[in-house]
Amino acid sequence: MGSFKINKNQIFRTIELYAESFESVLYETDSKFLEGMENRNLAGDDINRYKFWEWTQGVGLFGFWKLYCYTNKEKYLNILLKYYDRQISIGLPARNVNTTTPLLAMSYVAENQNREDYMKICREWADWMMQSFPRTRGGGFQHMTSDTVNDQELWDDTLFMAVLFLANMGRILKRQEYIEEAKYQFLIHIKYLADNKTGLWFHGWTFHGNHNFAKGLWGRGNCWVTAAIPEFLDMIECEDGLRRYLIETLACQAEALKKYQTANGMWHTLVDDPKSYVEASATCGFAYGILKGVHMGILDPSDKVCAINAVKPILDLTDEQGILHQVSYGTPMGRSDKEFYKNIELKSMPYGQALAILFMLEVLKEEDTDVKPL
Repeated sequence: MGSFKINKNQIFRTIELYAESFESVLYETDSKFLEGMENRNLAGDDINRYKFWEWTQGVGLFGFWKLYCYTNKEKYLNILLKYYDRQISIGLPARNVNTTTPLLAMSYVAENQNREDYMKICREWADWMMQSFPRTRGGGFQHMTSDTVNDQELWDDTLFMAVLFLANMGRILKRQEYIEEAKYQFLIHIKYLADNKTGLWFHGWTFHGNHNFAKGLWGRGNCWVTAAIPEFLDMIECEDGLRRYLIETLACQAEALKKYQTANGMWHTLVDDPKSYVEASATCGFAYGILKGVHMGILDPSDKVCAINAVKPILDLTDEQGILHQVSYGTPMGRSDKEFYKNIELKSMPYGQALAILFMLEVLKEEDTDVKPL
């Protein structure tokens, strides 16, 4: 990889483009998902409630919340408030892993803006997670989605999509039992999904047969872990033993990611398969998690190089409207064949925008020269 000097003013401009395009992506109808829900809506409720309230939007909202925190721009907060007020008026969908995701940003907004109406919803969902969330053998959060039960299955997505929300509610409400449950979920997911051979993570595990499906080391699934561990450690005070264990898990993954990074600074959608396409959302998630880990002092400073090497390709893949390209669409489990992951279509999505925002905001924390304020 050639040397690359960060132009902070270019980073600022790109983040502004992401912000300007955010609502258009947030409210873009996912026709493929809705068509599937016509026949596979597990709860049987109004599918319009899922139209803009799913994990895809939830990750996007979290990235946008971080953007508001960085800039303190009222217009960004208003976009979040408008979204939540709109969705509440429509009615929230049935509870599962993916419909929990929008509540992570909502819990922060509720706390920051003293919105009791938002907090009431967050309390109810957190209580549901503790009391009624479908569990696998061993007490793991079963990755039940809006259209699939996924009986006795653990997926690496779950930590970011649901567990971070529960941990944050434990912090906000000072409910230690929520925090302890979140800690346990990290541990049981590491037990069954971390690949000791590579340091990467398998997409899923099933207790029906006790195996990791196709053993796919899927890019975006891995990046949820790279992002979730630093977020969790930044959010929650962990006892020394658990903190060291999570840091070691992240460090092993970061070491593997350095090995598999491509010459242009990106990662493949199957991290260890150079014949699979390079993918932008995973690249942003990896670079964000690694860079955040370095800034927190939990990863070695030398790890920063591979994160910075991802800046240029992500800038190159961002068009003049602020849309990040080369993002893979929502990806169910590759159950029997890794080739499944290579055939996932590429499509701009809210989570792609959000992961790019998170990554670029973290880049701005690097020691910089004279730059214009955002």
